[in-house]
Amino acid sequence: MTVAAAADEAALPLAGIRVLDFGHTVMGPSCGLVLADLGADVVRIEPPGGDRTRRLPGFAIGFFGSFNRNKRSVCIDLKQPEGRDIVHRLMGEADVVIENFAPGVMERLGLGWEDARAINPRLVYCALKGYLPGPYEHLPALDEVVQMQAGLAYMTGPPGRPLRAGASVVDLFGGVFGVVAILAALRDRDRTGMGQLVRSALFESTAFLVTQHMAASAMVGHPVPPMPGRRGAAWCIYDVFEAADGPVFIGVTSEAHWLRFCQAFPIDDLRDDPGLATHDQRVAQKPRLIERLGALFATIAVDTILERCRAALIPCAPVARPDQLFDDPHLNAEGGLLDVDLRPDLRARLPALPIEMAGARPGLRMQPPAAGADTRAVLAAAGVDPLEIERLAAAGILDLGAVGGSRSAAE
Repeated sequence: MTVAAAADEAALPLAGIRVLDFGHTVMGPSCGLVLADLGADVVRIEPPGGDRTRRLPGFAIGFFGSFNRNKRSVCIDLKQPEGRDIVHRLMGEADVVIENFAPGVMERLGLGWEDARAINPRLVYCALKGYLPGPYEHLPALDEVVQMQAGLAYMTGPPGRPLRAGASVVDLFGGVFGVVAILAALRDRDRTGMGQLVRSALFESTAFLVTQHMAASAMVGHPVPPMPGRRGAAWCIYDVFEAADGPVFIGVTSEAHWLRFCQAFPIDDLRDDPGLATHDQRVAQKPRLIERLGALFATIAVDTILERCRAALIPCAPVARPDQLFDDPHLNAEGGLLDVDLRPDLRARLPALPIEMAGARPGLRMQPPAAGADTRAVLAAAGVDPLEIERLAAAGILDLGAVGGSRSAAE
């Protein structure tokens, strides 16, 4: 069951919170997505024709559909004074602004924090950047740039070969920290009556991700090696094995695990070997164990290995591709996947927000919007005269998009 199915939209946690989302690519839209899934009225502010994220190819082709459900779309030319006047009007009624433009862009447009607070002192303004204030704050940054700069790529790849993570983890992490700051600022506004500027950044988010490695380096007195160079160094079995029909991961991290693991396969001779009686002995003998177990698992199917390990409560997993999650029984069981339209002729089941509230998952109320689908409705609700809307559209300052507005999830 999803929250959208279980409760009226007005009962969602952030119902009544109005958000202007100037985000693009991943960091900004992911921040807006969390607020939208929790019930906020999130309005994307896009240029006429729509945000270029809609048209990105290759690795980025799925960005827009992934992070823009439950939002509405208004297309305004921010380079035109009359377009900015419309945005100022919307800011006057908003609770939150989200933007992840390069430093100085919103300020040059007259849409920065100082401009916004003068219009609406109760506004919470979230600036998502590459860096928080400091020596780097004006440098350009991307997810991959800060993964390299903050040590995450060093820790992910094998020694001497830094490797970026296989998803936009820093963009997402930075966006979620933006949500944390927004919610804290809204709570503070309840107390003070005033909004504030909040920031989240890619570099600092990545530094937070590698906190454990910084702490470990300080404690041992030297740099810790990359993860692939020491995978499982603390455990006797913490590895990917090639089974008869594919790879499988197994982690044996306690004495109880070891005894149940030996019984599950069974490998009584290893269990009874006095040279493997303690955890430290098994770690010291890890190459011998891996060689023996590798030969054993090569004769057993992945499903059989998983069945035995799970029955013995041994941590394990198949090595899956992302596309295999469409059919994952766990994700499909309790509202973990949502039917999202990626384009007019393509619907796919994508992950819901990974939280549960009151026994339900945040759900899908609206499909990702067509560019400008809600321009007319949002501006009319803000008190803009219908004739003025038509005039601005004729001048190319507004894009009214397709007739009918954003589509509900039921359509």
